[in-house]
Amino acid sequence: MNFDIDSGKLLYALGVVFAAAAFVYFVRDVVFGLSITVKAALLFAAFVVFFVAGVTVQRDVLDVVAFALSGVSYVVFVGYVVLRYGPGETGTFLLLALSAALFVALGYALRERDLRLPVRTATGVVVGLVLLSTVLVGVDAVGGGVSYELQTAQSVTVDAPTTDPRPEYVERQARVGTLTVTNEFVFTRAMSLPRLQGCLVGVDDVPRRDVWLSYRDVDYSRDDTIAGGVTRQFDVEAGIPVDVNRTESTTYAIERGRDCTVDRRSPTLLVTVGEDELRWN
Repeated sequence: MNFDIDSGKLLYALGVVFAAAAFVYFVRDVVFGLSITVKAALLFAAFVVFFVAGVTVQRDVLDVVAFALSGVSYVVFVGYVVLRYGPGETGTFLLLALSAALFVALGYALRERDLRLPVRTATGVVVGLVLLSTVLVGVDAVGGGVSYELQTAQSVTVDAPTTDPRPEYVERQARVGTLTVTNEFVFTRAMSLPRLQGCLVGVDDVPRRDVWLSYRDVDYSRDDTIAGGVTRQFDVEAGIPVDVNRTESTTYAIERGRDCTVDRRSPTLLVTVGEDELRWN
């Protein structure tokens, strides 16, 4: 069987595939630290730049490659906007409908009107978009980021068990503080709630590890962005183990720290936030 493969076209196709992968990796919020707003703007700018290149380049196949890159960047742009901004069902429908109309109009202009741009005009458009993108990236870099501030209560009181369950301990849920998240700039940014850890000291001879700290009523599929200039608050909840033999309520002082090896004279809940690890020995 004879396979007649154009090596040049194969390399072009691989280039488009890797470009698509690069676009997808770019929007995963793991590189560059750019805001969601600027990333969306850069993706749209890439769509325009590659389309302009497609209507300007006269060489065979290269214009097709440019249009393919333009289409890929636009698809990633639309997907990114839908996922990160959450426009809802109506907004998503309108965005898709407008995108369909846009590409039909562009296709008509190319096939029926033989849309072409002079090299000088295309160069001006590309340079203008590059300069605008550079300004956006610079403004984004010097603008404020997202700040996280945890305010804990001074103490929390946990009631004694009212039943006699089989386990040795039961878990009592209690609100122990509030995390305040503030976007200090005008661009929408990614929000990543910091990891919480806790331990109980001053209760038993050794610190207790089985304390669970979490954010109350958080939907992690939705609560991952914060608009510009917005402040949001999240209640922090602790799951505190209580001995089933206890007959009276217990009041725990709440402290910020990371050293669980230091004993306390009274029951204390030690809370740490972020990347710090609790010390146990």
